[in-house]
Amino acid sequence: MISDYISIISRNFARRKLRGWLTILGILIGITAVVSLVSLGQGLSGYVNEQFEKMGSDKIMITPGSSMAGMMGGTDVKLTEDDLKAVQNVRGVKIAGGWVYSMTNIKFRDETKQTWIIGIPLDETHDIVSSMLNFKILAGRDLKPGDKGKIVIGYNLYTGDFFDKGVKVGDTLIIKEQEFSVIGIVDKIGNPSDDKQIYIAMDDARELFDNPDEYNMLMVQVVKGTDINSISEAIKKKLRNTRDVKEGEEDFTVQTTEELMKTSMSILSVVQAVIVAIAAISLLVGGIGIMNTMYTSVLERTREIGIMKAIGARNSDILAIFLIESGMIGLVGGAIGALFGVALSKIAEFGAAYAGYGILKVSFSPMLIIGALLFSFITGMISGITPAMQASRMRPVEALRYE
Repeated sequence: MISDYISIISRNFARRKLRGWLTILGILIGITAVVSLVSLGQGLSGYVNEQFEKMGSDKIMITPGSSMAGMMGGTDVKLTEDDLKAVQNVRGVKIAGGWVYSMTNIKFRDETKQTWIIGIPLDETHDIVSSMLNFKILAGRDLKPGDKGKIVIGYNLYTGDFFDKGVKVGDTLIIKEQEFSVIGIVDKIGNPSDDKQIYIAMDDARELFDNPDEYNMLMVQVVKGTDINSISEAIKKKLRNTRDVKEGEEDFTVQTTEELMKTSMSILSVVQAVIVAIAAISLLVGGIGIMNTMYTSVLERTREIGIMKAIGARNSDILAIFLIESGMIGLVGGAIGALFGVALSKIAEFGAAYAGYGILKVSFSPMLIIGALLFSFITGMISGITPAMQASRMRPVEALRYE
């Protein structure tokens, strides 16, 4: 019986190929957009999770102002040396350190450009700060205690993607009229902003920025086995006392790694949901297209329906034929759309990597593809319900009279 349905549907599609493919196109575009956007979102979420796992679950970040504004440097509020000392004295804190950063002009040979200069501590807090900044040395060496007038540069400066010529270990850069010797190259991180940063000793940074005791961010590592959430609350209480602010009026943000990850993931989820919702509009349009096609098909095949009923076809048989046909239109559009979506997202990944955004990765889960196919098939069937019911309720005599 099913084979008969498929045979009838195939003959009808063969007679009206252009209309059929145009109808499929509506579903195809929607599924292509959904699959490509969701796969890119899943890949980016996976990357974010991976980075937070590298940081470890025993870290707490303290930023001035709101968390995002503080990390992006979009606030005039600063953390001070007194704040750092207060945090270090909280029970359960193993080690705490901070760093400073500023956008500054850099000169190499005859070129002058702007980039971020990050001042990092070279004492026992160096490792915890480095874990947050997430960089590895590709060539040369890292900064160490006692280094002065030395810098470690980002990957793009080394490859020549920042200055016209690549900067090598041993070269000299001029920052605010002061000469700094390059002693190390940072391996590629994955986005142009991070890959063109320059790292210098905290003492050099304070001198360059005329910043004797302020920090842009503090990083805390808790004692193993302690409750990180309790320590986070204790830090908030301590800083409220130090900075003389009331609860609810804090001019700082304290977040554990887990909280920061949840915040980042929630932002990604909202953005992805909005984009997918916009893309889903084309699926609605595609569904309306299927409904319109099936209504037209019912009218064109009225005599055919009458003949099938006259020779014994039941209402359920006619209903099944049109429902399966509309579902198959959706399924074919979904299958092609899924293939296009995979191809489009891979092209976006390669393009982003070429532009220096190696963090943009795609991730294809079996459930994404299966879900896309099921959704397109169900969308097709739902769109075809009303025309199919209309066809199944036709009276054989009236259908045979139809011209």
